[in-house]
Amino acid sequence: MTHSPAEIRELLKADTFGHIERVQAGDEIFVRRDTRSAHWLLRGLARWAARHEAHGLQRLQGLDGVPQLRHWDGCVLERSYIAGAPMQTAQPRDPQWYRQAHRLLRTLRARGLAHNDLAKEPNWLVRADGSPAVLDFQICWISRRRGSWFRMLAREDLRHLLKHKRSYCPQALTPVERRLLARRSWLARTWKASGKRVYKYIARRWFGYWDDDGGALSSRRRPDA
Repeated sequence: MTHSPAEIRELLKADTFGHIERVQAGDEIFVRRDTRSAHWLLRGLARWAARHEAHGLQRLQGLDGVPQLRHWDGCVLERSYIAGAPMQTAQPRDPQWYRQAHRLLRTLRARGLAHNDLAKEPNWLVRADGSPAVLDFQICWISRRRGSWFRMLAREDLRHLLKHKRSYCPQALTPVERRLLARRSWLARTWKASGKRVYKYIARRWFGYWDDDGGALSSRRRPDA
């Protein structure tokens, strides 16, 4: 893949899985995920994740509130740029935002996709018009049959949204939502008890991630980012 000399590129993130940059080419702004700079031991995993995200975005093509796939060639993924502030910065307190976010999750589910990573606040955006958007579909679950496993993952997406609502807009929680928050799936219980600790340990020690941004794992940026 060749880059246009007219491109203006800004590095957003660089780690052992490659680098992500915001690119402006003329009037168009998009995000490029390049796995060619990934550590050679992790390059296969990085490309699997990028390919999986491309498949998820294809499933969501034309849907407002999610990135649109622009390009995927097996090494480099490009998706549309969505302007907005991440949840941990915007701290949405308008009940309308959560209603719209819930509708967005229902649409993802109707298209056979569970996001699977919505506990991370940076994966939620508050756009300039006050509407929500969702980013980062690398570990989404795509299902044609929408069986019990898919339904559980979709409920976990909703439960994570409600946890954010409890943090920023608790007065708007309904009795039904409070009951849903109290009913954690066996997957959530297992993850909290063991898997989450292992994941954080590996992420911190091996890949240079640490906890911030409302409990999300973030990676170090390059000095010139």
